[in-house]
Amino acid sequence: MQLENIGFNAWFQERLDSGKSRELQPARVIAINKNSYQVSDGSGPVTAELTGRLMFNADSPLELPAVGDWVYVQIADDRSLAVIHDIFPRKTLLKRKTVGKRVEWQLIAANIDSAMIIQALDADFNLRRLERYLVMVNESNITPVILLSKSDLLHTTEIEAKKTEIRSLMPDIGIIAFSNIDASQVDSVRRVLIPGCTYCLLGSSGVGKTTLINRLVDGELYETRAVREKDGKGRHTTSRRQLISLDNGALIIDTPGMRELGNIAVDSGLEKTFGEIAELTEQCRFNDCSHINEEGCAVLAAVENGTLERERYLSYLKLRRESEYYEASYREKREKDRKFGKYCKSVMKDKKKERG
Repeated sequence: MQLENIGFNAWFQERLDSGKSRELQPARVIAINKNSYQVSDGSGPVTAELTGRLMFNADSPLELPAVGDWVYVQIADDRSLAVIHDIFPRKTLLKRKTVGKRVEWQLIAANIDSAMIIQALDADFNLRRLERYLVMVNESNITPVILLSKSDLLHTTEIEAKKTEIRSLMPDIGIIAFSNIDASQVDSVRRVLIPGCTYCLLGSSGVGKTTLINRLVDGELYETRAVREKDGKGRHTTSRRQLISLDNGALIIDTPGMRELGNIAVDSGLEKTFGEIAELTEQCRFNDCSHINEEGCAVLAAVENGTLERERYLSYLKLRRESEYYEASYREKREKDRKFGKYCKSVMKDKKKERG
């Protein structure tokens, strides 16, 4: 297998550092475990670890490898271990806020061409949650595609109604409805997967991500579990992110289900996802209009006259407030970390003087 078969295209070839490539070779991160990585150089997986420099000099998770990253590695002759020395420039990076109160980045996947957001056509279907996914994906300049699983649960007219609801958010977005129990419908998903391109599956637990992977690879390679009957919510099956090569040459990164999806500093993602609101803001009387209570606000006027759905407007405000709050908190945290690091260096410097 060649590097091209796992996504190493002209974009990365142009950014290959000739100095580093004299002693190191390119490889792709295909899985991350708690304490180690798996990389591939096109000849199969190798367990890998980070150099101390890369591990301890990272000021943020953004400076550590993610699944899908291309890295410079040194592989032992017997392929028992690889050492990751550095990370290639990233074409795209999919990330979110960590779960819980801590305000920090969590890496989802790197160098993704298209994010396939799966919602099931049952109790999981939720336009407001879908907007959150779209903001995250659009912020990263990744092409989103919507997959509606469990299409066997609804009549064709009901499915078309759901598609219409989604296209009210993004008119030009690609949507595929399918059922994992219908091979011909799984083929409709397979047909959009382009050889050499990398895709990422996103969605809540229980929407059928892992089952879809099993159908696409024509085998039961990955464990699946039934959703809970009492609330229809899924149980976590995928416990790690991993890159999977399909027979047609496409690559898919499966991800654990997401029940909490926070975003930090997603101005461009909001603008792309809420395109109609972005257009209305240009008509507001004031350039710094908050779209909450100002006179001459075109956004509020659209809500009042019914051309902008109130729920959509409220969702926009909520996501914008969250983004701004998390961004401010993140900047404050970074400043505290910087000052603490500076303090630690000064203490160490003083101790060296005392020893001298």
